[in-house]
Amino acid sequence: MGDSNIDKIRNRLDNSHIVPRAIKLLVWVAMVIMWWVIISLTIDMPMEYKLRHSTDDLRSEYGKMSARYDSLTNVLDNVVKRDENVFRKLFESNPYDLSADFDKERIALYEQLVGMDNDELTEMLDKRIQKAVTEESNVLKSYDKLKYNISNGGLSVDYVPAIQPVNNRKLTLLAAGKKPLINPFHRTISEHHGVDYLIPEGTPVFATADGVIKSLSEKNSSHGKAVTISHGNGYETSYSHLLDIRVKKGQKVKRGDIIALSGNSGLSFVPHLHYEVIYNDTRVDPVHYFFLELNPDEYQQIIRIALSSMQSFD
Repeated sequence: MGDSNIDKIRNRLDNSHIVPRAIKLLVWVAMVIMWWVIISLTIDMPMEYKLRHSTDDLRSEYGKMSARYDSLTNVLDNVVKRDENVFRKLFESNPYDLSADFDKERIALYEQLVGMDNDELTEMLDKRIQKAVTEESNVLKSYDKLKYNISNGGLSVDYVPAIQPVNNRKLTLLAAGKKPLINPFHRTISEHHGVDYLIPEGTPVFATADGVIKSLSEKNSSHGKAVTISHGNGYETSYSHLLDIRVKKGQKVKRGDIIALSGNSGLSFVPHLHYEVIYNDTRVDPVHYFFLELNPDEYQQIIRIALSSMQSFD
């Protein structure tokens, strides 16, 4: 009996030591986990550090590029506003939007088409086809008539003005058309008898058709230094406000020959070339005489540019 009591007491003493050890073990495990969490949150491993900071340079460059883009955007906005102000001061009107009219027409046509049923669309398409056929027939008749006149009247297409007097393939140099425009000196609207090309002084000027140099004007005239070419068959062309004339009176020239360099002579607002086409002593619109170098789309574009002009430069 005494032995059994002693054994029970020994077991209790052994158990009383196990519980504190277990608790200590749990505490140590918890401390290790906590330290691991703290270290992982505050200190990066080499691989983690590399991954975490690999995009820092990209972020920095992106920030610089964004700031640069914002700066350039502001500069461009200021340039646009400055150009608009200059335009208003020079031409006393708001800048013309070349695409505005086309966009309005396109929107109106779209709204019209949306509201049509199939029968109405078919009818409209038939009318447009008939109109196109009629226009094609008229063009062919006009071509046959021109061909007949050339073959019977001795007229050569080489003697008809058919190109622009300067290199303007991008159609960006034409600044004033043949129509009533604001005179830059008198600030009144007057008839402008030719077209103006805004080009730097010294730009080559070409003969627009074969012909003979009819006359040369001196610098003391309102047209400044100028050249007039007679092409025969009622056609003449004139080139004004030149810097230097490279031909002589009576000299024969071919289409594309350089006859002068553009300038700012005479009564000229800025350096430019004033170009005119005369047929049977009547000044006609030179824009309709660029057909050798313009396709139909470019022809429509240059007409719109000429119509958008507000002020002449002579």
